[in-house]
Amino acid sequence: MNPSKLIFRVHAVQRMFERSISVKDVAQAVQSGVTLEDYSSEMPEPSRLILGFHGKRRFHVVTSEDPEIGRITIVTAYIPEPHKWNRDFKSRRS
Repeated sequence: MNPSKLIFRVHAVQRMFERSISVKDVAQAVQSGVTLEDYSSEMPEPSRLILGFHGKRRFHVVTSEDPEIGRITIVTAYIPEPHKWNRDFKSRRS
């Protein structure tokens, strides 16, 4: 992944700032994080939910990808709410 191909929506930047999630953390999550959910069938461009880490702190990143030009758009980043996710933050509670 080429970091220059990451595009950050204004909403993502605002949420990252509010939640103290850095551009470096997001880039690392996109490059080596765990894909939790694939939304490709629901969106016009392939999209996914990724689990990232900053030390022991977990966060989620939602991306939209344009494989034709190799661009990844960061839609949002957030700290998952423990009551909505299982302990590993990889699957939603039922």
